[in-house]
Amino acid sequence: MALRKYHAFHRYLGGLILLMVFVPVWAQDAPSNPTTAGDNSAINQRDQDKSEPTADQQQNNRSDLEITKKIRRSLTQDKSLSYAHNVKVIAQNGRVTLKGPVRSDDEKSAVVAKAAQVAGDANINDEMTVVPQHD
Repeated sequence: MALRKYHAFHRYLGGLILLMVFVPVWAQDAPSNPTTAGDNSAINQRDQDKSEPTADQQQNNRSDLEITKKIRRSLTQDKSLSYAHNVKVIAQNGRVTLKGPVRSDDEKSAVVAKAAQVAGDANINDEMTVVPQHD
């Protein structure tokens, strides 16, 4: 019985030592600068404004749901827009707001064009941001 407790304690101690060694190494990989390219705090703060459309404000009427569905389908079927597949499409009374990151101005233009084919040029509100991929 004492031998079993001895082995259990050493397994626990060994695991604790591994954590002490690897957690600091892992934590060093985390970005310490809050203004890195992936930081979207300012955008999140903007979206807290009640006048800003957010995904939870998507209208549930048939017309807006159909617009959103067609735009989303168009974006996901275009394999050249793999990163833009995450763009938020928010339809409210026929007007479409596009939010989220894209990799380039060309990708941004392609997303706007696809949305405009469905909802019309005058009904598109482009709030996407270009976040180039870092290698």
